Amino acid sequence: MTENRPRPSRGGDTIVAPLRHHVFRNIWFASMFSNLGLMVQSVGAAWAMTAMAASADKVALVQTALSLPVMFIAMPAGAIADMYDRRIVTLISLSIALLGATALTVVAGLGVMGPQLLLAFCFIVGSGNALFGPSWQASINEQVPADAVPAAIALNSISYNIARSFGPAIGGVIVALAGAVVAFGVNALSYVPLLIVLFLWRRVSEPSRLPRERLWRAMISGVRYIANSPSIKVVVTRTAVMGFIGSVVMALLPLVARDRLGSNAETYGILLGAFGIGAVIGALNISELRKRMGGETAVRLCAILMALAIAVIAVSRSPALTAAALVLSGAVWMASVALFNIAVQLSAPRWVAGRALAAYQAAISGGIAAGSWFWGRLTDSAGLETALLAAATLMLVSPLLGLFLTIPRIGARHEDAEILADPEVMLALTGRSGPLVIEIEYRVSQEQAREFYNLMQDVQLSRQRNGAYGWSLARNIARPELWTERYHCPTWLDYLRLRNRPSLLERALYDRANSFHQGPGPIAVRRMLERPFGSVRWKDETPDRAQPEPITAVPPAAGSSTWNLTNP
Repeated sequence: MTENRPRPSRGGDTIVAPLRHHVFRNIWFASMFSNLGLMVQSVGAAWAMTAMAASADKVALVQTALSLPVMFIAMPAGAIADMYDRRIVTLISLSIALLGATALTVVAGLGVMGPQLLLAFCFIVGSGNALFGPSWQASINEQVPADAVPAAIALNSISYNIARSFGPAIGGVIVALAGAVVAFGVNALSYVPLLIVLFLWRRVSEPSRLPRERLWRAMISGVRYIANSPSIKVVVTRTAVMGFIGSVVMALLPLVARDRLGSNAETYGILLGAFGIGAVIGALNISELRKRMGGETAVRLCAILMALAIAVIAVSRSPALTAAALVLSGAVWMASVALFNIAVQLSAPRWVAGRALAAYQAAISGGIAAGSWFWGRLTDSAGLETALLAAATLMLVSPLLGLFLTIPRIGARHEDAEILADPEVMLALTGRSGPLVIEIEYRVSQEQAREFYNLMQDVQLSRQRNGAYGWSLARNIARPELWTERYHCPTWLDYLRLRNRPSLLERALYDRANSFHQGPGPIAVRRMLERPFGSVRWKDETPDRAQPEPITAVPPAAGSSTWNLTNP
């Protein structure tokens, strides 16, 4: 949680509104320069691979090496983004990427570069970027007010694609005139401005009053949240499908330039620039697209237009026609990806935002990595045109997923709710005491029973995604108006976290459930320590174990975490 968050400003939903905030503006321009360097390196790496290996799958593996780390590192990176200072995490991750880019430059300059070594250094650079992504994106709401978050997400996409528009063309010229080594060096230098801007950002944070989770537990919490969030699961699944099919364009574009168009690295850079220009056009129109269409309608339209563009790329032998198709594919690709990104960010509360974004990034990058490998293998066995037409066909039928995996309509962001005071207890507990059993007893009229039951299914998902397990709802068969909600938490500390994780929308859901209670008296809440062996210490001094003497409970001494049970 941060203090001094930017205040809402008039016209916050316009695309330029986030640039009025100097922290976001500085980071935005520096990240655009960094993205420019990454695009220059991508051109150099892809073209260097075409010179070292003739097979299509090796060329496509360059894209895989840059994207695959996100699939492996995304969830730990998301947990780290939620556990630690996001500014520090971004600085460390950029330093890793800088180290990889510098080593790539040095090794290439020494003339000892091979296909495996090139892929290894691309993997290191991709790992730094994978660690950087969740912290950077999750910190957007600390740089701009809530009403400007969707526009800020779109602007970050624009930053990347402005770089993609000009970076490949610049990269093609650099590779043609100076070679891949210079392209690698340009990327290494491009990280420096972003490192400086992030170092100078004075992020003021308020430490949590509860100890942070361990990394493994934090990852489990993130997976649990996503597994119990239907909207995020749908978006992540559709993102992976789009990434798998759509990856065919970037993976096979070097081969399109070389084999279909008979061109050189400079033309390849121009074609990548055309895709980037289209992506900028798509990102600039995100706000209008969200206003005019629902998420599902917009994604279906993007998929159909993307299929058309891929089909044109497959059959075209004209650089101009191919470039035009790339502009269209870039626009609809970026529009759909940005819609997925916005949906995830607005669906997750701040405590799990990094992990939700990590799942999104893992989905898109995992889809791209797997797709790049698949389309490269298919090209080797069936030919370039066949692979592209197969991808176009799959993209054309992908909107059918919307029949049972419909993109949800997303409203306002899940804002954090007020921190609750810890409940009073009479048993000395430590943070590791547990498991805890919580029972909540409602008195509901029989006329409202079905409505209450249906609402409690949403309550179940909310409890489970915030840390509960073993959730159940029981109805008293002798007194049907009595309902008991029951769930477990692993430890006392987990229960305290669960109490303060629900967003304002989830608290409103609980209030609706509570409104069904009709008294007399308030809702009964029972918190119990299950199998309380860790909270007691047994001392049996009975001579005859068959006939034990009565025992008396003695309250613990100050600071003690156990009960002493002794003979009188």
